[in-house]
Amino acid sequence: MGLILSLGLHGIPQVWAQVSAPEPIDSPLHAMAPLGQSLTVAVWPTAREFGWDESLWAERSAMVTAIDHSLSYLATPAAVTAYRDYPVAGVNRDRVIRSLRRFRALLQVSPSPAAFYQAVQREFTLYQAVGNDGLGTVHFTGYFEPTFQASRTPTATYRYPLYRRPPSLDNWSLPHPTRLALEGQDGLAAAQGPLAGLELVWLRDRLEAFLVQVQGSARLQLTDGSFFSVGYAGRTEYPYTSLGRELINDGKIPAAELTLDRLLAHFQAHPGDLSAYIPRNDRFVFFRQTDGGPPTGSLSVPVTAGRSIATDKSLMPPGALALVSLNWPERNLEGTWSHRPMRRYVLDQDTGGAILGPGRVDIFVGTGTAAGEQAGQVNTNGALYYLLLRS
Repeated sequence: MGLILSLGLHGIPQVWAQVSAPEPIDSPLHAMAPLGQSLTVAVWPTAREFGWDESLWAERSAMVTAIDHSLSYLATPAAVTAYRDYPVAGVNRDRVIRSLRRFRALLQVSPSPAAFYQAVQREFTLYQAVGNDGLGTVHFTGYFEPTFQASRTPTATYRYPLYRRPPSLDNWSLPHPTRLALEGQDGLAAAQGPLAGLELVWLRDRLEAFLVQVQGSARLQLTDGSFFSVGYAGRTEYPYTSLGRELINDGKIPAAELTLDRLLAHFQAHPGDLSAYIPRNDRFVFFRQTDGGPPTGSLSVPVTAGRSIATDKSLMPPGALALVSLNWPERNLEGTWSHRPMRRYVLDQDTGGAILGPGRVDIFVGTGTAAGEQAGQVNTNGALYYLLLRS
């Protein structure tokens, strides 16, 4: 559904850590794209390695499953509506469906990786995202599904609820109630308002409950040792306000030092600041129980670790097959991070309030602490392409 510079929401976490942002790895665009255009046809680079996804062959099963999730979405009325007025010539729902089916077939029948990549370059056209500069520069961040402790019932320890989607949300008048109006300054006043009785599960810490709203899903370990998972079910209509950016603006944390650990340390040392800063984010997120299933993106289909991305769905084709090119973080044996060039085929299956414009992509990294640490290291420029059959 990148954190910290934007401490974002559902698939929209923003930047967890400050990492150097190298120049885009690949960018066939040589001229500015037409004003207002989000995608433009690009020429396949001649370098053989351009379309080479070194992990794809070992992960074919996961990729096929992710493709099937996109195909499930594309069969829905929501997809018909989304593509009805899609503004890029030649990009339509039927072509996206045929492209996914052909790519999946090639994965299943190609005798070797080399044969597969040759077929992909022969049969597919590249559409490159124009990026944030019209030249293809796209900024990548990572997001993940956190794991926290929780309780099915409120106790002295577990006091901060996650809430179900209000049945009447679609009929709420605009502007919607703010976060402050819904849960109060301290996050404990919702029992007196429109969220009363909609409590789904309770967490120990207010910031943890807020971070679940940031990520849009979570795997929760209950007090009896069982697990309980939640996924995004809707939100109020407000722009996202970043906790990290607010702390920077107020001089509480220098921009160069902003990481998740630094943010958590600040609120641990100054717990009273939670009541000052969390209410600044008027947007409020609602959840549903997902019965232990995988996290779900904004297309209402599961997202796959390393194979699902979030983009601005007012500009990018939902459910479509894409190729990302960026510098990817890997932890070495000493525990430090390094970044190396990576190209990976992905499905565009999520979105987020902080992921705006043709120059922003969030990659879903996975579930748990290790995924969160890696997601926090994704803060780099790269390039984004969509693949569609030539005919």
